[in-house]
Amino acid sequence: MQKTALITGASKRIGKVIAQHLASRGWNIAIHYNSSSAEAEQLQNELKQRFPQNQFAIFQANLMNEAEVQQLIPAVLKRFKSVDLLVNNASVFEPSSLKETSLELLQQQMTVNFQSPFLLCRDLANVCDKSLIINFVDTRITNNRSNYAAYSISKKALWELTKMAALEFAPNIRVNAIAPGVSLPPEDKDETYLWNLAKDIPMQKPGGLEPILRSLDFILVNDHLTGQLLFADGGENLGKKS
Repeated sequence: MQKTALITGASKRIGKVIAQHLASRGWNIAIHYNSSSAEAEQLQNELKQRFPQNQFAIFQANLMNEAEVQQLIPAVLKRFKSVDLLVNNASVFEPSSLKETSLELLQQQMTVNFQSPFLLCRDLANVCDKSLIINFVDTRITNNRSNYAAYSISKKALWELTKMAALEFAPNIRVNAIAPGVSLPPEDKDETYLWNLAKDIPMQKPGGLEPILRSLDFILVNDHLTGQLLFADGGENLGKKS
């Protein structure tokens, strides 16, 4: 029986590549998006053409709206028989030091990056007998730099949730995390921006998307792995290379 993956933020960037990767391996894909409806429809049409034996559907939900988040799992289950994989990929990423962080910014980062994955993990565990959850955190969780204070705190919280959920949901639901590093430039930057960032990491080069996809594949095939974090960051979590 074909398995179904729900990927949040699947219409663009890392989420889109994950959707394409899993579809190429026979997965049905539930494509979540918030405001990128055109991109979601384009991805759905692309996947239908490339993989006609699989099923693809799009689901809109604003992750700032808890009611819409709590309707997402039930909506996917109405379309597909199961959710065999939940990838909490969607996130917001805004710079601000602790002193400069407004309440609105803190709430936005915590709601999208932590509260929504929390609710989706909870809802999945309450309706699915067997599944897998992969949370996308960030290599920033290993340090205490505060230039993206609210974002970093939200990702630290998501990693703690990963471990707690892995313990509670075992053995039927495995929960793991992936921490990308220098992978994709912001939409308004180019590859030069990434190479400048990568000068200080141990591998001294951007990783691109391949390390993320290989980490994903490792989690999928290793059915004894739970509560673990895979760093796809070229060693950035170890500190700056002197």
